[in-house]
Amino acid sequence: MEITGGGRLEVRITSADVGKRVSVRYVTDSAEPGGKFTDAVGVLTSWDAGVLLITRKSGDSVRIAESALAAGKVVPAAPARRRGPSATFPELARATARAWQPVESEALGEWTLRAADGFTRRANSVLPLGDPGLPVAEALTHVRAWYAARKLPAYVQTATGAEGTQELLCAALDRHGWRREVSAEVRIAALAPIGDLDADVSAVRLSRTVDEPWLRRYQRFSGDEEPSPAVRSVLASGPSVWFASVAGTGEVPAAIGRCVVDGRWAGFMAVEVDPEQRRRGLATSVMTALARQALDEGASAAWLQVESDNGGARALYDGMGFAPHHHYHHYRWAEA
Repeated sequence: MEITGGGRLEVRITSADVGKRVSVRYVTDSAEPGGKFTDAVGVLTSWDAGVLLITRKSGDSVRIAESALAAGKVVPAAPARRRGPSATFPELARATARAWQPVESEALGEWTLRAADGFTRRANSVLPLGDPGLPVAEALTHVRAWYAARKLPAYVQTATGAEGTQELLCAALDRHGWRREVSAEVRIAALAPIGDLDADVSAVRLSRTVDEPWLRRYQRFSGDEEPSPAVRSVLASGPSVWFASVAGTGEVPAAIGRCVVDGRWAGFMAVEVDPEQRRRGLATSVMTALARQALDEGASAAWLQVESDNGGARALYDGMGFAPHHHYHHYRWAEA
């Protein structure tokens, strides 16, 4: 916090600092005696009618009455990561999008509207990497109509927590009646250490195509459900796609995984293990086999997406050296 020469806290932010990263200290009514101050760090996304809105790295927002401010200042962007690959948000956002390509897309300025018969939000949401060429309210009206014409819910994918992410857009979506449904982390790591893991890859089969047994293990489908052509199209999309599987006791694999190699990046997804076969190292074997294939194709960096409440997966990826780069969110139009 800013402290003057007399030792007093001082508010050094104004409404002109909307869009900047700030640190504030404020008084809360619910605070216990002796601990009445609470701190918040994040992007100042609005300052209207005497109320500040600060969006934290996680995407969560806090509203603070201007009268409750005790101190505040603009702070620099979070320091650059000191381990793992260097990556900007736009580069990583485009790489992750290329791993889940839609069946149909349309440009709206620098936004991309994507649809794939409803299979995975990542291929059925707006990717807003820039200016839509319209005021945001008008752009969102166009988005709603575009998805309604396809009988799909309207989603916008956003990101928070890194330089160049979209805290201001998140706040605008909230103001216009959109509600956040899903949040997850995008994590990155150096690829070579994953390929060097001491894992048994002898039972891992790699294929360029997705087959019926792989789909039966994939959590999005039951054994009796026939995936639509859009599912196969999305799963097969990407610059260089690989599917991994480990044979189980029946027709359904004990473990599966998918990897998309794209220049220096290798994206890992759909890593799933039969619940009865867990803690046998199968997920590590799948990841290692896919990493070695990606290394052979010249990749050097890895990314994946994991939901915040998936403790088992987070622990696995922690051990492989993956660290959070940013959070991503899907906002859905909340119809009246």
